Amino acid sequence: MESILELRDLVKHFPNQRAVDGISLRIPRGGFYSLLGPSGCGKTTTLRLIAGFEQPTSGDVLLDGAVVNEQKPYQRNVSTVFQNYALFPHLTAAENIAFGLKRKNRPDIERKVREALELVRLTGKESRHPAQLSGGERQRVALARSLVLQPDVLLLDEPLAALDPKLRKQMRLELKEMQRRVGITFLLVTHDQEEALSMSDQLAVMNAGAIEQVGTPQDVYLRPRTRFVAGFLGAVNWIAGVGLRPEVTRIARTLPSNGGRFRPATVTGSVFLGNCVHVLTRLESGEDVVAEIPRDNGTYQTGEAIHVCWNPSDEMIFP
Repeated sequence: MESILELRDLVKHFPNQRAVDGISLRIPRGGFYSLLGPSGCGKTTTLRLIAGFEQPTSGDVLLDGAVVNEQKPYQRNVSTVFQNYALFPHLTAAENIAFGLKRKNRPDIERKVREALELVRLTGKESRHPAQLSGGERQRVALARSLVLQPDVLLLDEPLAALDPKLRKQMRLELKEMQRRVGITFLLVTHDQEEALSMSDQLAVMNAGAIEQVGTPQDVYLRPRTRFVAGFLGAVNWIAGVGLRPEVTRIARTLPSNGGRFRPATVTGSVFLGNCVHVLTRLESGEDVVAEIPRDNGTYQTGEAIHVCWNPSDEMIFP
């Protein structure tokens, strides 16, 4: 697949910190891509290097096949949606969306603003100022302001972080659908695993300035290549060095006879999560293990002797 954005051996040094440590990455045209990692891993610095807000110590940023290291942010055909949206409080929603078009002397501004408002479902609210809009509506204005410029790549810097959990889930669906409709490459920077897994066509997991794994959400979650990726993408039980997700970890009161693996354990508690229950156990060897079971699978009492069970095919083993 053709790449719209490529990073080649990209390095960024700050005093006493190597924020980006020689990453190379090819991002396909027209997809939804995520850079995922913990705070301080270098993902936001990478986004700033792509946008032109920082200059690389070494390496190259290529946009549509051309090196853009020397180009200023306004010279690159990328647009950024910031975490705080960075809307102009004295401008209306329509005026915010039109701002970049006017600066670039684009034609048909009124029509493009109207179409952008329709795209983000804000028709009828074009005359409102940011203070008169909800958090989700302000985010839609910020998205429309960027999308109306038709960038090669739309950079999203943790855009859902300021939203409440219910609205965040709704906006995930809207963002993904919006990307499909416009066909512009989206590059999301986030520390939220659920966001990256639910929206991305592909993602790259970063750690300590480097990329640990690239792949589809399913590949990276089910077949992590390192202990870090396994642990960062979701909960992991570690039993004698073997990793197991809680959703593939089972418990039984009687010794299983299906040929799977098992360990004697004791129930230490449980947590009701609505759609499932996490049963907390401790193995005879001392490891704490969480098993995720359906809520109608009965109640397990603290102190009860059980067996923790799993299939060998679900094991995650690392060097």
